[in-house]
Amino acid sequence: MARRRICCELKKIGRLTVKWNDKEVLVTGAGGFIGSHLVDDLLSRGANVTAFVHYNSRNHWGMLEGHYTEITPNLTVVAGDISDALFVRKTVSEKSIVFHLAALIGIPYSYSAPESYVNTNVKGTLNVMQACLESGVDRVVHTSTSEVYGTAQYTPIDEKHPLQGQSPYSASKIGADKIAESFYYSFDLPVTIIRPFNTFGPRQSTRAVIPTIITQALTSNKIKLGSLIPVRDLTYVSDTVQGFIKMAESKKTTGKTINTGSGRGTTIGELAEIIIKFINPNVTIVCENVRVRPENSEVMQLLCDNRLAWELAGWQPKYTLEEGLTQTIEWMKIHISSYKPGFYTL
Repeated sequence: MARRRICCELKKIGRLTVKWNDKEVLVTGAGGFIGSHLVDDLLSRGANVTAFVHYNSRNHWGMLEGHYTEITPNLTVVAGDISDALFVRKTVSEKSIVFHLAALIGIPYSYSAPESYVNTNVKGTLNVMQACLESGVDRVVHTSTSEVYGTAQYTPIDEKHPLQGQSPYSASKIGADKIAESFYYSFDLPVTIIRPFNTFGPRQSTRAVIPTIITQALTSNKIKLGSLIPVRDLTYVSDTVQGFIKMAESKKTTGKTINTGSGRGTTIGELAEIIIKFINPNVTIVCENVRVRPENSEVMQLLCDNRLAWELAGWQPKYTLEEGLTQTIEWMKIHISSYKPGFYTL
């Protein structure tokens, strides 16, 4: 009876019968935080994964480094630049499913280098969409961000919420999203835009707030932060990865933009207090002006309406904030030597 009910639910969702085993899959941005976890998941499903990482002279694979080698079954790592159209075209060739995650993502750095964000995020996305169109891929999942909404005009934020580029980063992601969307409307490219809210978990850099808090709490009696009042919707990385998988598996997501988030809002101050209780109750919080975003650029409130993700793809988060933080803290305790606690990462 239960099996029949599950099958009925999948039929309602319009799920594709994706046989991941031996499926030719490309992940751009595979050396990044979410990208590396997505590679883990796809390999566990038996997919043939091509991991596109950013070229560097040290042949470093980013977050894949140390987890995989040149002889890992079903994995091919290629290093290149997403803004190089010819390289992208060659890499996309003969792939069935493409997950596009490659992007410049640091908001503070976008104040200093906005052109880099346009080149990577907008032009890079154009290159990927054009290559996917020419190669006739079956599915493309393009990665957006909740930052494109700007400070919430209403909550929870659904996919109809207006877009507002409050930083060069978010503006470049709006441009990238619209490029991807235009390829669906103009050329029938089977694109889904997944819009994750703030994702956290093992391997994340201190560019993000949770590793910033954890690394300092593990090594100091002071935590240096910027503004404590912005509200964020925080999702554990395993849940976000499942969102990518389900977007690729559902017919109903084609041509759609879909939020993935927990639906729970937490201020940065509240988040810091939760982490402090887990690690060291004697830690104090210090606000530093250098870490505060320009007033009109700060996104004050992000809270996800994730109903469409459930309706179209059967996705909903499984981890609570506290459960995800517990796993993240344990991982960072082991890998604390890989970080520079207290150093402000743009």
